[in-house]
Amino acid sequence: MPGEKKMTSSTGREFMDVVLEDSINITDKDIAFEEDLLRNPYSLRHWLRFIEHHAASPIAHQFVVYERAVKELPGSYKLWKTYLDQRKLHLAKRRLPYVKAQEEWESVDNCYERSLVLLHKMPRIWIDYLEHLMATPRITKTRRTFDKALRALPITQHIRIWGLYLAWAKKIGGETALKVYKRYLKLEPNHGEEYVDLLVSMERFDEAASRLCKLINNEQFQSQKGKSHYQMWRQLCDIICSHPKDIKSVPIEKIIRSGIKRFTDQTGRLWNDLAKYWILLSHFEKARDVYEEAITSVMTVRDFTQVFDAYAEFEESVISAKMEAAEAAEAEGEEVDQLDLDMRLMRLERLMERRPFLVNEVLLRQNPNSIHEWQKRVELWGENAQKVVDTYTKAVTTIHPKKADGKFHTLWINFAKFYESGEDMDSARTIFEKATKVNYRAVNDLADVWCEYAEMELRNENYDAALQVMGRATIPSKQKNIAFHDETLPVNVRVYKSLRLWSFYVDLEESIGTVESTKAVYDKILELKIANPQIIVNYANFLEENKYFEDSYKVYERGIDLFGYPIAFELWNTYLLKFMERYGGTKLERARDLFEQAVEKVPAKYAKPLYLMYGDLEETHGLARHAMSIYDRATKAVSPEDRADMFHFYIAKAATMFGITSTREIYERAIEVLQDKDTRAMCLRYAEMERKLGEIDRARAIYAHGSQFCDPRITQDYWQTWHDFEVQHGNEDTFKEMLRIKRSVQVQYNTDVSYITAQLIASQEKAAKATGSGDAMQQLDRMTIGGPGEMAFVKSKAHSVQVTQDQEAEEAKPVAPANPDEITIDDDEDL
Repeated sequence: MPGEKKMTSSTGREFMDVVLEDSINITDKDIAFEEDLLRNPYSLRHWLRFIEHHAASPIAHQFVVYERAVKELPGSYKLWKTYLDQRKLHLAKRRLPYVKAQEEWESVDNCYERSLVLLHKMPRIWIDYLEHLMATPRITKTRRTFDKALRALPITQHIRIWGLYLAWAKKIGGETALKVYKRYLKLEPNHGEEYVDLLVSMERFDEAASRLCKLINNEQFQSQKGKSHYQMWRQLCDIICSHPKDIKSVPIEKIIRSGIKRFTDQTGRLWNDLAKYWILLSHFEKARDVYEEAITSVMTVRDFTQVFDAYAEFEESVISAKMEAAEAAEAEGEEVDQLDLDMRLMRLERLMERRPFLVNEVLLRQNPNSIHEWQKRVELWGENAQKVVDTYTKAVTTIHPKKADGKFHTLWINFAKFYESGEDMDSARTIFEKATKVNYRAVNDLADVWCEYAEMELRNENYDAALQVMGRATIPSKQKNIAFHDETLPVNVRVYKSLRLWSFYVDLEESIGTVESTKAVYDKILELKIANPQIIVNYANFLEENKYFEDSYKVYERGIDLFGYPIAFELWNTYLLKFMERYGGTKLERARDLFEQAVEKVPAKYAKPLYLMYGDLEETHGLARHAMSIYDRATKAVSPEDRADMFHFYIAKAATMFGITSTREIYERAIEVLQDKDTRAMCLRYAEMERKLGEIDRARAIYAHGSQFCDPRITQDYWQTWHDFEVQHGNEDTFKEMLRIKRSVQVQYNTDVSYITAQLIASQEKAAKATGSGDAMQQLDRMTIGGPGEMAFVKSKAHSVQVTQDQEAEEAKPVAPANPDEITIDDDEDL
């Protein structure tokens, strides 16, 4: 029953009060403890033993013992802490709320108050007391107790109290929480973010924005949550833009604009926040002005995309709202403002049409020296001539010639061509005249402008004007010793040395000028020393076409003097071919002088073609003896790589003119001077020639001489050729001699290997003597099976011939492995 429970609770409290006020009966077990306490009433150890003795006693008896103990020892932290924990635990076990057991809760409060009389410096007691009070609805008493704790404890311990105080204040809310946080911020100003969060949670947005502004403006403030300055700005913008009507004390627009200037990498988002602020205030025209300002001031395509998409979405939302309102008005029979709706639709359509231009403006703000973007803007205007002219004018006045990103001169050229396409030649010439005065990054840029200027005159059939333009462009500077690549000088001072400019000028003169004027231009190029090989060839061909043959030859000679090898080699080839094609053998001595000049200083790498041409001249128009002399000189002058081919050619010509026998001296000299690989081939050809002539012994001697350059393991074709020769033309002795030479050459090429093998034999002989088993020569034979032997034997009818590396040391050795080249001869064969 509820009534019975209440009566029982009241009776229990009265009984406990009687017990706490009076003493309890002392049992026999307590006598010893009581006597100790009488003798030592201030001994903490004796009181703790007595309390432990009553651990199993009723809770009321335990409280009486605690009360007696703290009465005798009121300053004992240990006694009070144990007592208070026991009281709190007992109250918690009963699970009685404050409204139902107010007296019991207050009796615990009384215990804490009595303990703090002497233990007011103990933060643990204060914390337990405050936690006890926080579980009750007594806000004022709890707040005052927190204040008492802060006044009683040293400031170094305040942080332990403030944690509970702030948590309790946040739970309570209202003005109490605000005042508590304000007091805390005086102690810890760096925790202002918590106060801002509290204000936001309490929907006090104006004060939260004001406090956040102060934190942002404080340069010494460090976020306890690790937020960056920009993140705090974002939080401020979110607050003021989401609740613009609640913000009174903060200049919102000024703050956001300062953020736009400060955080340049987030301008798009901040512009959107400012527009959102005006939209929430229903100031749509101001929001539109903000969007327009944003899309014409952002510096990156990313920010532009953010702003433009938000702008378009805003316009679409306004149009949707207007259309819904119009439908509702039509349903109610009211008049609809169709003009306003049409105007807004046109505004949205115009915005979409402007997008390519706006993106182009953003890219030009990023890099005003971008040639590509300026040209793209011209293309966007299409047929709008006035806008195209304005764009070109703005481009050429904005771009810095030295910093231009692209070819600046093409912009001037296209500008002039635009006027040309409109048949406004005077304006086109004016543009070109201005373009020629610009100090471009490279000299050839200015040269291209002059060339385009002249081409424009040619397109309009103003040939004299084109020549005048090029004549003005190539006027030498008054300064002397000007270097084409001297970047310290303006390009208009160095442009007269531009080969590109002169090449166009000379082409123009060849097309519409006279021979004399063209020659004058070519001579000027050579005088300035800017000609390249193609200019030399073109000049010579031009003179040849106009029947100035001797002058063309002089041009070749000037070009040869101007350039070194390998360019001079190509010029000599062209020059000599042209000369021989015209004169043939009529001016043989002059041709010989030219060839002698050509081969006099020619490098060995380029000598072969010139000598062949020289020899061909003598064969065709001169003496065969002279031709042979030239070919002989060629075999000494050409590079080692071409020498073998030259000898082959020389031999072929000698055989044709003077017979095969006349080539013997050439063969012999070739064998002496050629490299080993070429010598082998030459010996084979020489021997083959002697064989055809029936000179078998001479051929055999040539084979023997060439064998010293042929390793049997590598050049098997040489030995096979000799082998076939001996089989066809030799006898047993010559064949055996060939095999002996072959083995000797093989030993010669194995010299280093033989030395290593000898060392191995010596070491193996020592090992054999030590073990008493094996034969060193047999081991060597086993090691060399499958490879070329170091020694071999050839049977003969009378005796055996042994060939070794050292002919002086002959010892009795066992028979070597079978020789694949050995010839078997019967004993009774008649030799």
